[in-house]
Amino acid sequence: MSPFQSLRDYELFVYTLPQQFPSIVSSTLTVIRRGKYLAEATGELFFPVEIRLTVYERLTWDTGVIVIEGYSYEVWRGSEKLYWYDSQPHPGDVVLAATDPHHKHIPPDIKHHRVTAPGLSLVQPNLPFLIEEINQMYAK
Repeated sequence: MSPFQSLRDYELFVYTLPQQFPSIVSSTLTVIRRGKYLAEATGELFFPVEIRLTVYERLTWDTGVIVIEGYSYEVWRGSEKLYWYDSQPHPGDVVLAATDPHHKHIPPDIKHHRVTAPGLSLVQPNLPFLIEEINQMYAK
């Protein structure tokens, strides 16, 4: 069950991420309403050592709670894409079945090399997991 009962709740969550996570140097994340029950969260979170997290989330709440209908999260160091997550289903890939549709693209062959992503959800916020992952992998 989503902890967010309204778009306002999700906006408050997104706009206070830098206060919740001191490792965030700056944020351009915005939540934009696109329809009666549709919004998008887009932008970037910036971290030390040139790390940035690019965020796209398609949000709906026609059931009364916020649901992440689809997402893409990319982690960059400068101009190098390090890895990304997306929710595009790959039903023919048995390796990914355990966390379908959640998966992570990693080197080598980042476009085609996919692994499971057990930390992601469509009904819980993903950003805390992603921020903690960045903190653990790139904290200096």
